[in-house]
Amino acid sequence: MKKALITGITGQDGSYLTEILIEKGYEVHGIIRRSSSFNTGRIDHLYNNPEILNKKMFLHYGDLVDTSNLNRLLEKIEPDEIYNLAAQSHVKVSFEVPDYTAQVDALGTLRFLDAIREVGLRQVKFYQASTSELYGKVREIPQNEETPFYPRSPYGVAKLYGYWIIVNYREAYDIFASNGILFNHESPRRGETFVTRKITRAAARIAAGLQDKLLLGNLNAKRDWGYAPEYCEGMWKILQYEKPDDFVLATGETHTVREFAELTFKNLGIELEWQGEGKDEEGIIKSVDLEKAKELIDYSSNKSDYIKDFKSSLKPGYVIVAVDPNYYRPTEVDLLIGDPAKAEKLLGWKAKTKLSELINIMIKADMDKVLRRGF
Repeated sequence: MKKALITGITGQDGSYLTEILIEKGYEVHGIIRRSSSFNTGRIDHLYNNPEILNKKMFLHYGDLVDTSNLNRLLEKIEPDEIYNLAAQSHVKVSFEVPDYTAQVDALGTLRFLDAIREVGLRQVKFYQASTSELYGKVREIPQNEETPFYPRSPYGVAKLYGYWIIVNYREAYDIFASNGILFNHESPRRGETFVTRKITRAAARIAAGLQDKLLLGNLNAKRDWGYAPEYCEGMWKILQYEKPDDFVLATGETHTVREFAELTFKNLGIELEWQGEGKDEEGIIKSVDLEKAKELIDYSSNKSDYIKDFKSSLKPGYVIVAVDPNYYRPTEVDLLIGDPAKAEKLLGWKAKTKLSELINIMIKADMDKVLRRGF
C-alpha cells in the first residue's frame, strides 16, 4: 500500500484527491491546521466514516511555516508521494496579506524540500501545486510550459518562487519534484469567496428570494475554467510519469466572468442583458422562465418548506448583477488560456467537462443547499 501525504487536505483539491487516492488503494495522510472551529467540511464524509478514518485516512496537525513539524511528520509517515496543495490561494487577499502569502506559498515549499533532504526520503515523489497566475500579464496565447512568466500579484510571485525552487532542487539534488501548472478548476466544493462559487451561490440565493443582487469586479477578465476532480486525477498522473517534469493542465478554452454569470442565471431560466460600461455596467433581467428554474427545485432530493416561491421581483428590468470597484485587483490578469497538449501526449490526461456542464453541476449543488439549509 502506497502512502500519500497531502497538505491542504481540507480544501477543494485536497478533498477530491483524497477520494481518488483512497479509491486507488493508497493510505492517505493529511496535514490540517489547528483551529478553534471545525474546518473539515469538505472531508466530513470521509472523516465520519469508521471504515476510512484512521484506517485509510489519517489527519495530523501541522503548518508549512513550522519546519520542525514538517521534519517530524516526514519521519513518522515516510510517504511515497507528497502533494503540496496548501496555500493562501486567494489572489485578491494576497495583496492584503503579502508577507503571510510568501511565507506559506513560497517558503513553505522550500521548507518541505529541505525536510525531504534532511530526513533522507530519497525515493519520495513531490507534487507542487503551481498556478496559471504565474503567467499574469501573458506573453503569448495560449500559455504552455515554455511560456515566459509575468505574475501580477503577491500570490503569483510567491507561487513563482515555489515553481523555481522545485526546478532547482530537482536539478541540484535529484529529487523527484514536479510542478502542476493548473489553470482555474472549480466545483461545488470551491470556496464561497472565489468568483465562480460566488456567482453560483448568489444566483441560487437570488432565485430563492434570499439575496437581491450579485456584486462582481472585472467582468471582462477571461479564464480557462475546468472541473476540479479531473484536475486532481491529473495531479496523480503527473507523479506516475517516468520522470519529474512540469505540466500545464487546462481546457484550452477561455470565457469571461460575464459569460460565467450569464450561463449560471440561464440555468435558472433567467436571461440577462447588459447595460453601461466599466464600474457602471449592470446585468438586467431580460426574461424569466420560472418553470425551468423550478426544475432545479425538483432536482433536490431534500425539498424544504423554507422556500415557498421564487422572488416576485424577478421580472424583466430588474438589476441582479452590478460592479463593485472594491473587487478590482490593484493589477489585473486579463486573459488566461492554457495549452494542455503536453499533458495529453505524455500523461493521457484531457479535460472532459465543458463550462456549461460545470456550471450546471455547481448551480444544482448550490440550489440544493439553499433549499435544505436556507442559505
